Amino acid sequence: MFRKILFYGVIAGLIVGIPLSVLTATNGCNPGIWGMVIGYSTMLVALSTVFVAVKRHRDIDLGGVIGFWLALGIGLAISVIASILYVAAWEATVALFHIDFANGYANTLIAQEKAKGVSGAALAQFVAQMEQFKKDYANPLYRLPMTFMEIFPVGILVSLITAGLLRNRRFMPARRA
Repeated sequence: MFRKILFYGVIAGLIVGIPLSVLTATNGCNPGIWGMVIGYSTMLVALSTVFVAVKRHRDIDLGGVIGFWLALGIGLAISVIASILYVAAWEATVALFHIDFANGYANTLIAQEKAKGVSGAALAQFVAQMEQFKKDYANPLYRLPMTFMEIFPVGILVSLITAGLLRNRRFMPARRA
């Protein structure tokens, strides 16, 4: 079972990691709303491997029956592997293309606050928060879990839905030859 989890986790990680790298390399630190839409859509497509893996395990290895907790465990394990590869892809892309994400992100948010008309003490406080964010983001113990938490909640959701659906043997039953 471990080999199957690893296989599907790596496939999911590649499906989500490659577009992340391409989007980051081409758009830098400010992908905009469409970059976010594409990013989270890619996460959903990648994590559909959870459904495929659990269904195949249920239908082929378990004779068409799987419990909720086993299905959830398989889904979460695949999601963890995919999330780790997502973090690795992010770190590699940022290092390879010398992208200063924290600085670009902070500058974008500061510019948005200025465009809203925020000034004076409120702006100074916000700029101080962004400076603290830049310092925090430079620490891998802050950055790595933060990046992991971009994708892993999506994996939890997909795993819960998959386990809930596939525990019912009548939902998409195996085709008999």
